[in-house]
Order: sequence, then C-alpha cells, then structure tokens
Amino acid sequence: MGYSQTSEPIRFERDCAAVMVPQGETVTLPAGQVGYVTQALGGSFTVYVDGNLFRIRGADADALGKEPPPALELPEGAGDEDVEKLVWQQLRTCFDPEIPINIVELGLVYSCVVERLDDGMRKVNVEMTLTAPGCGMGDILVDDVSTKLEMIPTVVEADVDLVFDPPWNQAMMSDAARLETGMF
Repeated sequence: MGYSQTSEPIRFERDCAAVMVPQGETVTLPAGQVGYVTQALGGSFTVYVDGNLFRIRGADADALGKEPPPALELPEGAGDEDVEKLVWQQLRTCFDPEIPINIVELGLVYSCVVERLDDGMRKVNVEMTLTAPGCGMGDILVDDVSTKLEMIPTVVEADVDLVFDPPWNQAMMSDAARLETGMF
C-alpha cells in the first residue's frame, strides 16, 4: 500500500496486555519481548512481534517506554457544541488497526449524536460500521471508540452500535483517505 509505516524497535519494559490484529484475541506480551512499532496513531500503538501485529492501548504506553496520551480537557463553561467538537476529535483518534486512517476519514461513522442528560452530563450515541463485516477487530474498535468518548469530561456513557446497512464501500472514504491509500 502507499502509506509509510514506521518500524521503531521497542522492548517491552513490563508484561503488557495486547490485542492480536485482526483476530481480536487478547494476549499478554512479556517483559523483555522485542518488536517494532508500526503505527502510533490516536493514542494507541500497533506493534509487530514475531510475525504478528498487536494493538497496545495508550494507557499501556509506559510498557513501550512511551508517554501515555494527555488527559482531555474542556474549556470552562463548555457547551454542547464544545463537547460535540471534542467528540469528533476523539473519533478521529480511532483507527482501523490495519489501515492507518481514522474511522471518520474512512467513512465508518454513520451518525453521532450528543445527548444532554437531566443532571447536565452527556451521553453519546454512535452508529458505525466496519470495512469488512467479518472483521475480528469489530469489538475492539467499538470498545476503543466508547473508551475514548468516555474520556471526555461530562460524557458518562458512549453507546456505540455496529451496523452493516448500508454496507461500507470505498466511495464513503474522504478524498484525503482515498489519496492516502492510493484508491483515487
């Protein structure tokens, strides 16, 4: 493909939970294990170890000798618009582990609604799809999206629904994403 991958060598500094790509199975990579970071986007890492790809959460960045991503902040007296802006910002930090393009640019997010609850807190409802219905990473991606949205101050719940109608196709990608993947 036409995208550049880094291949920065790393050594795990401690045992670390990792998710196999694309199977979606959770494993533990042991301290001392060596590999390469192939993608460091959106606060998570994709690493190549012994012929397999694994996804490492941003919260486990220290296991790779990296800094975890900073906490999210909202401006004082932030309104729904500020929260919605941050929601879309967070969605752009969620990546298909096999394609280094965020789910918004890929056209995987069908809808995103921020709902204000009675106590002033918020709930985010997202409808999204996958590039391939049988993708083993579906649950992992859904979990990534809800975890990242729930990091936003005032968001108490993110409800992420996987839908397959209409089915995703390359025409849903942004022009930038198509250029990046050479699908133009």
